[in-house]
Amino acid sequence: MGKKWAVFGFMAAALALSAPLAGQAAEEKVLNVYNWSDYIAPDTIEKFTKATGIKVNYDVYDSNETLFAKLQAGQSGYDLVFPSATPFLAQGIKAGIFKTLDRSKITRWSSLDPTMLKAMEIADPGNSHGVPYMVAATGIGYNIDKIKKILGADAKPDSWSLIFDPAVVAKLKECGVSLLDTPTEVFPAALIYAGKKGDSIDKADINAAADQVLKIRPFIKYFHSSKYINDLANGDTCVAHGYVGDLVQARTRANEANKGVHIAIYIPKEGAVLNIDAAAVPADAPHPENAQAFIDFLLQPDIIAAVTNNVGFANAVMPAKALVKKDLQTDPAIYPPADMQAKEFELPLVTPDYERLRTRAWTKVKTGL
Repeated sequence: MGKKWAVFGFMAAALALSAPLAGQAAEEKVLNVYNWSDYIAPDTIEKFTKATGIKVNYDVYDSNETLFAKLQAGQSGYDLVFPSATPFLAQGIKAGIFKTLDRSKITRWSSLDPTMLKAMEIADPGNSHGVPYMVAATGIGYNIDKIKKILGADAKPDSWSLIFDPAVVAKLKECGVSLLDTPTEVFPAALIYAGKKGDSIDKADINAAADQVLKIRPFIKYFHSSKYINDLANGDTCVAHGYVGDLVQARTRANEANKGVHIAIYIPKEGAVLNIDAAAVPADAPHPENAQAFIDFLLQPDIIAAVTNNVGFANAVMPAKALVKKDLQTDPAIYPPADMQAKEFELPLVTPDYERLRTRAWTKVKTGL
């Protein structure tokens, strides 16, 4: 659709969203958003405010655990958040943390990929609480020149062994290896490398995963879920375990800096966690109507394509792919081929007891004790 038409259509929808229900006062034109770091286009907020008059207060986090600590405490003040569908959106729905969406206020719902909606139903039956925002597997980014220098001129990694084989990681310690700071990503990857199922919920596998990570713990520079983007781009580290979109950002920044840092990205051939991050409204959100207006705004093909072009994550809006940069459309790390998609998996729901055991094991890994 034409840009002018899209803006006009959205303004009309926004007016409808802002109209008070009988007996209710209209929401103030404020929206409090809590999103992942580096996860939106530079002008998305500005365009939304221009179209609706709604002022956006925008904060960021770098892990689902950080997000949920705030939401579970209650009265976070946030109107819109972006948890990973499994297991975090699912757990939040079960705990009553998220509001049921008014589908009539999300006028562009029909543009969403049915396959992605079906995948999200594992976490959100009926797709009643969340709308898919960005999609990516977890993978590995590495400095091509440094890896070839250390591992040999023919080195072209494609496996989890680059970060989980102690003999390999020991050699890479000198140039810096980082892992994500979350057990829900590191432990499944460790299990896959160990020849087990990455989505296992066998309690014995928690220890198996922790033991695998402890073997390479002495060679890991740090655990962090956002710092690795700039460090990999600047050449301060040579290998990063991360979300594919973040790794794409690192590659883009390295190319733009033009300082001789060349980055390659891959989804390990053994398989990887698939993350669908969803837009969701906290149950106690002070401005839920404004939140749904923002969700609808994001579903415009040109708006969400601009996000993908800037952050390197795929999106679930079908007409948007044609507007994504060609080099991103054809990047197998961003839009994996069918054989790789078949090896990707979503994380299952776990019991509170399992979560406690996993947290305890993660603390052991982080401290190295």
